Amino acid sequence: MADSAKNQKAAKPGFFKGVKAEFKKISWPDKDSLLKQSVAVVCISVVLGAIIAVLDFLMQYGVDFLTSL
Repeated sequence: MADSAKNQKAAKPGFFKGVKAEFKKISWPDKDSLLKQSVAVVCISVVLGAIIAVLDFLMQYGVDFLTSL
């Protein structure tokens, strides 16, 4: 019974054929949209990096202050 199930598997398309078909479905952004989104990602990353650096500095200062008591 198990042997007959193995022999009756459906033929699967090749992996790369499936990848090619999926790539045709992708809606690629235009250059202007891509540029705007990239600038937004970089700006947000820089701002969050600065916020994290300030918080790190403040926490380090606080811990140093508490350990010096």
